[in-house]
Amino acid sequence: MLRFALLLVLATAAAAQSGLVEQYTQAIRNGGSTPELHVRRGMARFVANDVKGSIEDFDRAAELQPAVAPQLWQRGISYYYVGEYRKGYQQFELHQTVNPNDVENGAWHFLCLARAEGVDEARKRALPIGRDGRIPMAEVWKLFRGEATAEQVMARAEQDGSPDALLYARLYLGLYYAALGDSAKEREYIAAAAKDAPAHYMGSVARVHAKFLGL
Repeated sequence: MLRFALLLVLATAAAAQSGLVEQYTQAIRNGGSTPELHVRRGMARFVANDVKGSIEDFDRAAELQPAVAPQLWQRGISYYYVGEYRKGYQQFELHQTVNPNDVENGAWHFLCLARAEGVDEARKRALPIGRDGRIPMAEVWKLFRGEATAEQVMARAEQDGSPDALLYARLYLGLYYAALGDSAKEREYIAAAAKDAPAHYMGSVARVHAKFLGL
């Protein structure tokens, strides 16, 4: 039953975004080749499971307006899913220059670096993240640095009880266990994150990851 419900969620989200991709494509064909439109289409393509296509749009946005490049954290996530880990952690290092207090940026930098050079190296080169007040991001960052447990992350999220808190806990626990090579726990947490994910980009990341795992 859980697998059927998750498949339905994934299929519905991808279908909706495919329609958006077509709308943005038409707008671009009609002379609207702007950085904003390419970023929006790139995000829609990612959610529709066209990760390579999303990178093409993010790259085009940066070509049209180089000042946009540091803002493109979405491109870093796409790099992760196509295995371009070096480009991924470099994108998150660039994003750090404009967004120094975002645990998610530090986490994705860690994830790309762990894939490229190992978990120990990722911890050694962890970005200096400032205060991120979102629950349970403080606990998530401690986990990635080896200073907290999965139980502490989930306890903080469950104490808050909001959909976003539960998403962030489950998603980043799944990603963390992926970095450690624990596929069973990765699948457990990602499935839970994707099933109840809120309707925003990071919720879509959980759904894309679930699709990536064949859940």
